Amino acid sequence: MRDIRVHENLVIPATELEVSYARSSGPGGQNVNKVNSKVTMKWALHETQLLPESVADRLRVLAKSRLIEDGSLQVTSQVHRDQMQNLRECMTKIQQLVLQALNPPKARKATRPSAGSNRRRLEEKSKRSQTKSNRSTGGWDG
Repeated sequence: MRDIRVHENLVIPATELEVSYARSSGPGGQNVNKVNSKVTMKWALHETQLLPESVADRLRVLAKSRLIEDGSLQVTSQVHRDQMQNLRECMTKIQQLVLQALNPPKARKATRPSAGSNRRRLEEKSKRSQTKSNRSTGGWDG
């Protein structure tokens, strides 16, 4: 297995990753009962010194469903029939999660509705009110 290059300044060393293989429930026909093509990859997120604390916190929130009891990030892949393709898929999943966590979310900028939109909303509201009040005055002589 090789290191995961997230971008030019960040590389997750293969020594921090733990990989295990199992029989897949995915495609493979009769081969599925003989070959360990499913890949499970764990990264001890709580032990790594690669990521700043803010990035690690964002990663924990993003990958909340993929965290296991000991605080490690666990991804699996059994999409492909080939073990190496599933291994690459797991590496790509970790790479994408870290890239997503590296970008801090934009702060929301509070805005106010314009005077024109406020006026149009109130006009529409009064028209609707008038329509409904007109319905109730006629009545039925049934």
